[in-house]
Amino acid sequence: ETADFRMRMFNADGSEAEMCGNAIRCVGKYIHDRGLSAKNPLKIETKAGIKTLELSIERGAVTRVRVDMGAPAPNSALTLPFAGRDFTLHRVSMGNPHAVIFTGDPVNEDVHGIGAYFEVHPAFPNHANIEFAQVLSPAHMKVRVWERGSGETLACGTGACAVAVAAVNAGLCEKGREIAVDMPGGQLVIEYDGETVHLSGSAEFVCDCECDLI
Repeated sequence: ETADFRMRMFNADGSEAEMCGNAIRCVGKYIHDRGLSAKNPLKIETKAGIKTLELSIERGAVTRVRVDMGAPAPNSALTLPFAGRDFTLHRVSMGNPHAVIFTGDPVNEDVHGIGAYFEVHPAFPNHANIEFAQVLSPAHMKVRVWERGSGETLACGTGACAVAVAAVNAGLCEKGREIAVDMPGGQLVIEYDGETVHLSGSAEFVCDCECDLI
């Protein structure tokens, strides 16, 4: 009654997340390419609200999706100790909770140790996704993510949005322009005008599988 389709997403540990920016792009491609709907844009209902997807289509197939992620919750920062270091965590909600740590070198950070510790810290009663972000320029960042309920992943769409919002609010990136966010799994593009966040990224078919549920 409120959207074209509804999406639910579950983490590796079985917990249900409010939203997943990468998953919703895949859902958009699946809906179009499997002929479930020809609508463009598409409206997808999630536990974090209704998201609008703009589909880029080439030769009848979706190649890229731009998602209106809505407004982030006002971010705040807190400093917490771990393993003899003090970490400033910038809290941002994209419908799901994130904490962004700015670092000079995410490649060599102890993402597993630090991420696992802060994910379940009492400061985050619903647990949190932990991002390790390096600002390369006002429009370019490098990021690794420890995801709530899944551990380190190759990419996180809402995480890319969270680091862009935190960077703009901290004066490290420029408001209103495209910000490229490099993750181990590829690059996402984020636009944040101070009110609304847009996420853009590719979507590619990988395989069809069959699974016996016993």
